[in-house]
Amino acid sequence: MATTKIPASPEANARVKAVFDDIRATRKTDFINNLWRSLAFDPALLENTWAEVKALMATPTTLDPLTKELIYIAVSIANSCSYCVHSHTAAAQAKGMTDAQHAELLAIVSLAAKTNHLANGLQVPVDAVFDAGASS
Repeated sequence: MATTKIPASPEANARVKAVFDDIRATRKTDFINNLWRSLAFDPALLENTWAEVKALMATPTTLDPLTKELIYIAVSIANSCSYCVHSHTAAAQAKGMTDAQHAELLAIVSLAAKTNHLANGLQVPVDAVFDAGASS
């Protein structure tokens, strides 16, 4: 259940329309998903969030686009964001993720969750060789 109403005519606001037009141009689609439509209740929040997403996810960086989507899926699983798991799984599939890669990603996420919980539960001290701030 949503906590805010998606504006009925979000593009009546010039700032929202500008962001939506940029999303369409950047992604080469007419589709504006519900996250962006929901953020339209606050044009400044919409603008800032899109600027960050565009800079990291839609602009060439040192990580390839599929790797970025795989990371986004993993973090979305860890943060229990069903919407983001769905949208970024679709994006990863569009960028070439295979069923085998998806299965391996889920296995890694599951393993990391298990060993994270074990390390936290046991309160395992960090090895000095893993601590960049430790003196040598």
